Amino acid sequence: MHKATQQSIPSYCRLSVTFTSQCYRKQKLQLKNEKNSIEDICRTDVNSCFPLGKYTSSCRNSGKHAGTDWIQKNLQNFSLPAISGEVDIGLLGSIDYTLSDITIIKCDLPEPSVEFYPDATGLKTSISGLSFALSGGWVVDYKTLEDRGSFNMAVFNLNVVSVMELGKDPNDHLSVSSVRCDAEVGDVDIQFYGGVSSWVFQVFVKHFKGRIISEIKNRICPKVKEGIANLESHLQTMNISFDIDEALALDLPLTGLPLINASSLNLGLKGEFYNIKTHMEPPFKAQPFTVPEQQGYMLSVGLSEFTLNSASYGYYSAGLFQADINDSTILQHLHMHLNTSVVGLLIPQLLKMYPGLPMNLKVYAQEFPVFSFQLDAVKLGFQGAIKTFAIQTNGSQTPLFTLNVDSNFSGKIWISDERLKGSIKMDNFTLTLAASEVGTFKTEVLENLVKCGLQAVVFPNLNKKLGEGVALPSIKQAHLVNSVLKVKEGFITMSSDAAVLLTVTGFN
Repeated sequence: MHKATQQSIPSYCRLSVTFTSQCYRKQKLQLKNEKNSIEDICRTDVNSCFPLGKYTSSCRNSGKHAGTDWIQKNLQNFSLPAISGEVDIGLLGSIDYTLSDITIIKCDLPEPSVEFYPDATGLKTSISGLSFALSGGWVVDYKTLEDRGSFNMAVFNLNVVSVMELGKDPNDHLSVSSVRCDAEVGDVDIQFYGGVSSWVFQVFVKHFKGRIISEIKNRICPKVKEGIANLESHLQTMNISFDIDEALALDLPLTGLPLINASSLNLGLKGEFYNIKTHMEPPFKAQPFTVPEQQGYMLSVGLSEFTLNSASYGYYSAGLFQADINDSTILQHLHMHLNTSVVGLLIPQLLKMYPGLPMNLKVYAQEFPVFSFQLDAVKLGFQGAIKTFAIQTNGSQTPLFTLNVDSNFSGKIWISDERLKGSIKMDNFTLTLAASEVGTFKTEVLENLVKCGLQAVVFPNLNKKLGEGVALPSIKQAHLVNSVLKVKEGFITMSSDAAVLLTVTGFN
């Protein structure tokens, strides 16, 4: 097991995603308990791990096993193009032949080797000793004679080495390219059946071997490079900016080249939220942070408090941190009315000046709410205000007074049952009189009343929802498992394994 490493994320990076090396070993334990015959190995159901994140060698190896199982499952659909040529039979001339409908019927797929490859800032994949059996049909033409039949072919000790480089394109997408591919075929054995001349044809098998070995060898690396090129095309079309809702967008471009060592791959992502309309940068800077590698997990994700605060600033600049509270709202949750008669019990002059009128409260943030990550806790500061109005019989609103709100909250977040859950409590809540059209008054009693409402109604309902949590994100067939979340100073980390169900068909 590799020693735990740490990497400092530069200040312009808000989100760190690191893939590690544990997944290999975890999948290996599963495979050790499975015994498959050559006949069964191509029909194995696939339910394996998939690398998603600080991509360790664990995850790399899990992806390797998933890929192996997927190849085994889909090799039955793999076919080779027809092979045609001629065999020189000396004084008798030559025989033209065609081998067609070449299909793999059995395979012996050894465990491939997948390594982080710092020399090319990428991945090196190699497979040694691959053997498989094929079947097909043959047709021969000799002068005016034609004959046909079937054949079985065995390919032994196919070895392939491929190196794929990872990088960053001008548009800050992850890029991949093939920098090396080598393929060798050990030997080929062919048995011909049917027709009147198959026994004659069998005599010239040695003439076919070189041609068939060359055909197989020459087709492998172009297909490998084609697959990598297809992956590159897919990466270039992937979105790196996402609209979260009508107000907010999330940008996730790479902030630098991928970092690769012998045990992990690290990707630095911008991870910044913006107001869709203004796309303004927030008035604060991201701070560098260090994400420790958690041994035993496939991936680690580090999220700085900058990312969360950029979302807060985006919503604030869009004018969404405000709400109107009226009589129906209060009646629904607190079973009491919001009018000058009730509030006048706390502010006597209000009852005298505007008796029996319904009221409206406008609650808004004076500054964007600020989140901070501290050891095992999330802190939130909210500076707001409450403007109060009396609603006249003609529908017009008369301003009454304005209260400043200074509040602080703390919470905890964790992962349980593959869901992100949390809780919150109030650390401080203070009301002060900012302006008044009804004269001065003390706010202590009103402050205590609001506190009671928050403690008795708002926080129990909110904590119930937070306790239910939300499901961890998934990508198509991939989902996170065995996840652990930790809150550090200035950032949070999540270490996790990932599972994937490979259902892709059409391997040709």
